[in-house]
Amino acid sequence: MSTTLPAASLALLQLPMPEGPIGQALIAVVAIGIVILVGRVVLSIAWKLVLIASVLIGALWLVTTFLG
Repeated sequence: MSTTLPAASLALLQLPMPEGPIGQALIAVVAIGIVILVGRVVLSIAWKLVLIASVLIGALWLVTTFLG
């Protein structure tokens, strides 16, 4: 598997770049798709971190309010 992935990516890089407005639209849509995919992964991690932080801060606030 370690040699298959670099070989496949190298083969994709050797393909001719699409020209014309349809080719540029294809490149733009693929780039937007990659950005959205990476953004979804980052946001899912960020959402979990925000949720954990809000629970911890809420617990600390409750402790300091009622015990402090």
